[in-house]
Amino acid sequence: MEPVLAIVIGALYAAGIYLMMRRNLVKLVIGLVLLSQAANLLIFTCAGLDSTHAALIPPGAQVPETSYADPLPQALILTAIVIGFGVISFTLALFHKAYQTVGTDDLDQMKSTDT
Repeated sequence: MEPVLAIVIGALYAAGIYLMMRRNLVKLVIGLVLLSQAANLLIFTCAGLDSTHAALIPPGAQVPETSYADPLPQALILTAIVIGFGVISFTLALFHKAYQTVGTDDLDQMKSTDT
């Protein structure tokens, strides 16, 4: 399962970087989304996929009886999803205002308005 996820993560990173190099603002935003999802999947995969039990300790025990899923990477991914949503929302608002001001979504044409 992990080699398949490694290929998927690599494909998401490659597609995200490819889309971010395009001249269109919409493709840039989609590339940012793909990069954030690839990073989340990478953190999740690095945490290990072997454990399927919750990290609960039974009453009277000192340690969990079986191997358990580590809750820290899951919390990091949840935080990254929320922060990524905020960044994407800000980026969309910024690009919307830039589109209203310049009248185009082509990044090369936006550079000509710097002077």
